Amino acid sequence: MEKLVQIGAGNIGRSFVGQIFSRAGYEVVFVDIDQTIIDALNDRGRYVVEIKDREPKEILVENVRGVHGRDTEAVAAELADCRVAATAVGPAALPYIYPNLAAGLVRRRQAGNGPLDVIICENMRNAAEAMYEGVAEHLPVGFPLREMLGAVETSIGKMVPIMSEEVRARDPLLIYAEAYNTLICDGTAFLRPVPDVPELDPQRNMKAYVDRKLFIHNLGHALCAYFAHLEAPELVYTWEAVEHPTVGPATREGMMESARALIAAYPDEFTEENQREHVDDLLQRFENKALGDTIYRVGRDVRRKLGREERVVGALRFDARWHTDAPYTALCAAAGMRFRATDESGEMYENDRDFAEHVYPEGAEHVLREVAELREDDPVDQAVFEAVMAADEFVGERLSTGESILDLSDAGFGRFGEE
Repeated sequence: MEKLVQIGAGNIGRSFVGQIFSRAGYEVVFVDIDQTIIDALNDRGRYVVEIKDREPKEILVENVRGVHGRDTEAVAAELADCRVAATAVGPAALPYIYPNLAAGLVRRRQAGNGPLDVIICENMRNAAEAMYEGVAEHLPVGFPLREMLGAVETSIGKMVPIMSEEVRARDPLLIYAEAYNTLICDGTAFLRPVPDVPELDPQRNMKAYVDRKLFIHNLGHALCAYFAHLEAPELVYTWEAVEHPTVGPATREGMMESARALIAAYPDEFTEENQREHVDDLLQRFENKALGDTIYRVGRDVRRKLGREERVVGALRFDARWHTDAPYTALCAAAGMRFRATDESGEMYENDRDFAEHVYPEGAEHVLREVAELREDDPVDQAVFEAVMAADEFVGERLSTGESILDLSDAGFGRFGEE
């Protein structure tokens, strides 16, 4: 039986990657630092994925076990003889797993087992280069890293429903998931043949799909949350926002702005038809009530989401570079600066409270220069800066008069099209 080493036994690791490889006949060895999860995996050797969708069902995931992530020798031994590995730990945690990957590569080479492909399930741009650079720091001088490590980028579109602490406590291995089960990956990055797993969807132009995930899917969540919070603050769930008579259409318009820029940037991959279908499919998934996704969750962590390369400002810079009008995305940035949603306990996300109390009071210009890092000497950055500043003024006026912020019929900002 071939083996996958899945580093990260959280939501994506268990509900998605481990699940599809197990069902394809692989043994799945999870690496994690949560001792409760590791013990439960080793005690049972199986777990359940509960599909929360229009057609609910349960998937039994078998042939699984666990290894503690701090046991470098044990992890290296698993990596030395596995068919393939994957990560799903979150971009911020990736540096912590590089020593284990390096140890595994050294041991693998000593055993003569050939290169190791690592599927990076982190939804980050330039993930492969980050992994090569990070692992290299822990390898002996002269180690043939690029011959031994295939760093495979992905676009993770799967959404994991919210689970209560009560449910998690009752069964630490139970995991919820939506029905969507396609893992888009860079087919050109594998050093060995692409694993025979039906749900893998290898692509030749991975950058196009990473950009699509960030600038349509992730942006869609931001549009939905930030528009709903200002336009209809009584709404709680994303499905309510998508069904709202003004928030839903505005969210779709914003997603289509990115779609048009992506079509211009990647004409061999994307067309008006397939991107319209993609946006409509995403909105149907956002409307899935069984997900239980909230406006608070998809909108929180504003400071990160307004970052230069992130889903809102990053999308605007992409739009401006491809001369694509994006008034709704500019509006999203202005609305995001005013996002003050709270959880079920009435508490703001800690980073958002700090942003609201110490960053936004300095003004929109401060946010765009210091948080979004828009540069005055960059023409694209300056075009985005002017668009968001105009949108910010527009939002302030509309809020003061009680008018809808989503009626852009007389708004002139975000016009990046060529004259």
